[in-house]
Amino acid sequence: MSSPMWNADPDTLEVGTGSESRRIAMRILPAKSGNTLPTLIWLGGYRSDMTGTKAVELERHAADLGSACVRFDYSGHGASGGAFTDGTISRWLEESLAVIDHVGPERMVLVGSSMGCWVALRLIAELRARGQGAKIAGLVLIAPAPDFTSDLIEPNLSDAERTSLTERGYFEEPTPYGPDPNIFTAQLIEDGRKNRVLTGIIETGCPVHILQGMQDPDVPYGHALKLMEHLPSDDVVMTLIRDGDHRLSRLEDIERILAAVDAMSTG
Repeated sequence: MSSPMWNADPDTLEVGTGSESRRIAMRILPAKSGNTLPTLIWLGGYRSDMTGTKAVELERHAADLGSACVRFDYSGHGASGGAFTDGTISRWLEESLAVIDHVGPERMVLVGSSMGCWVALRLIAELRARGQGAKIAGLVLIAPAPDFTSDLIEPNLSDAERTSLTERGYFEEPTPYGPDPNIFTAQLIEDGRKNRVLTGIIETGCPVHILQGMQDPDVPYGHALKLMEHLPSDDVVMTLIRDGDHRLSRLEDIERILAAVDAMSTG
């Protein structure tokens, strides 16, 4: 099968109505005729977009397999419309559900990265509530950061950051991943409390593979172990990568991720 058209203009989908309407950019690789493998759905991280290494390599791998692949940008990210500072887990979850409903895959493997893992877990809960849980063939979680606002940010806020949240509605934090600081809004943190998943047993009804770097400076590997404790009823595999960082975008990391995806797709 020929390689995907990496530079082609993305498809778009309008989500929300009135002042809440925003244009979501998607890249949809259709399955090769006759291919019955699950559709691969990429769910990116906070401030990441669908042109990142892992997302592109996932689509390239899908093209080699002949399976369908969907990647998209949340509002306020990449090629999508909307303001980043309006973003919340609920808002990005709504967009993720809209993209899946638009594509309509019969079966899918969700591949989440960092915050995208939180979105993936919420997605599964919503799909199961609809009676569509059987559509999920597997879940691959890369450096998972569920509940990061309440578990990783709030406990470590400085007095200055708390003051900024109260007075300005946000605070900024330097990041090694780009020249612009991360922005965390009070709205994101408040909404995060409503979307917590590490509060009891998480039932996905599908195999789960967690990949976590032990040198991750953003999400400590203990957080991934905590997540695993909340998945007692599922077939869960965890790969701890001793020298792995948060991005897990090295060649050897990509190979591990794709092997986990293959196990979900063909298992």
